Amino acid sequence: MAAAQGQKYDSSFETVLHKRSDLHILRKLWHISTGSLGLFLFINSEMSQTVWASIIMGIAVTGFSADFIRNRIPAFNSLVIKLMGPLMRRSEREGVSGLPFYALGVSLSLFFYSRDIAIVSSMFLVFSDPLSSFFGVLYGKDKILPNKSLQGAVAGFFTCYLITLFYAMNSSTLGTHILVFSIIAGVIGAASELISAFNIDDNLTIPVLSGLGLTLLNHYIIVFP
Repeated sequence: MAAAQGQKYDSSFETVLHKRSDLHILRKLWHISTGSLGLFLFINSEMSQTVWASIIMGIAVTGFSADFIRNRIPAFNSLVIKLMGPLMRRSEREGVSGLPFYALGVSLSLFFYSRDIAIVSSMFLVFSDPLSSFFGVLYGKDKILPNKSLQGAVAGFFTCYLITLFYAMNSSTLGTHILVFSIIAGVIGAASELISAFNIDDNLTIPVLSGLGLTLLNHYIIVFP
């Protein structure tokens, strides 16, 4: 069955599509640049948070629909892979790509969390996810979960910690509570990425679970009023 499926595609695709264990710098740069652009537009926009959430949810629905169609029309799938192959993984060739999960995670964060927490949790996704992967692929010798390493988790923690610290310093009164909040936020962000080891896309788990964790944390250590 798998062999029959494989015959639908040009074998040259195997040299274009990357494995999850590859460094895949282009995908990481795309992940960071598109996410940063989206955050910039949201922060500087006069449109409401709900409108933005609806727009991004529309992107998610479009992405899921496109994946559904291409998985049933080999010619369309081949065209998509030719155009987007350098950004795709081999696992996405006949499955769901990361884009709709990325958009879904951000949109849910915007729908359910306050502006500041939605921004911070989205920044976790934009920066922590690719940096965790980068350090995990290069230096991840100590495995703590399937496809997850201690080194990648530590990189994720420090990225989320620094994002929270610098963002909170610009939006809240300075004090030791910001430092404590940021340290715990780093743990929350790293944990939300590790959960993806259980076959859940981290583009969804990071903004949704970290946003939930930050919301609960903010009830006890108020940083974002």
